Amino acid sequence: MRLALMMICLLVAGCATKYQDMGFAGGVAAQQMTSNTFRIVSRGNGYTGQTQVADYTMLKAAETTKQNGATHFLIVSASDASSQGQIVTGGTAQTSFVGNTAYTNYTPAQVHSFVRPGQDTYIRILSVKPGEAPPQGAISADEIIQFVGSRVQRG
Repeated sequence: MRLALMMICLLVAGCATKYQDMGFAGGVAAQQMTSNTFRIVSRGNGYTGQTQVADYTMLKAAETTKQNGATHFLIVSASDASSQGQIVTGGTAQTSFVGNTAYTNYTPAQVHSFVRPGQDTYIRILSVKPGEAPPQGAISADEIIQFVGSRVQRG
């Protein structure tokens, strides 16, 4: 029983949402709102951690910044877009006979709760010239790509 449970845990660990375009199992997307403002939408599944979703958001913001010819971005606002759900597994009853005696084993229904982490973040991209100091709170797209990009597992 323990071996089976450990095997299931190992299989499930590989099921977390990877850094990919938005799809059925989650992902990340950038949506342009104005000429220099974007909404970054990140969604995970029940096996994805909130930290992973935050990394996906930051990496997509940095990539979007670079793709639009800018060097830095400011986080204008961010909100938690996580959702919760439940899976109910049915109960089972199994009866076996030994001689004239019937033995029934009953396993009741079980409720499994899960959280699908999500984040909606608005960013404003900007270009900082070499030697110029970035505005307060500006985040370097190159640094995010370097440090966050190295730990993100791509789909």
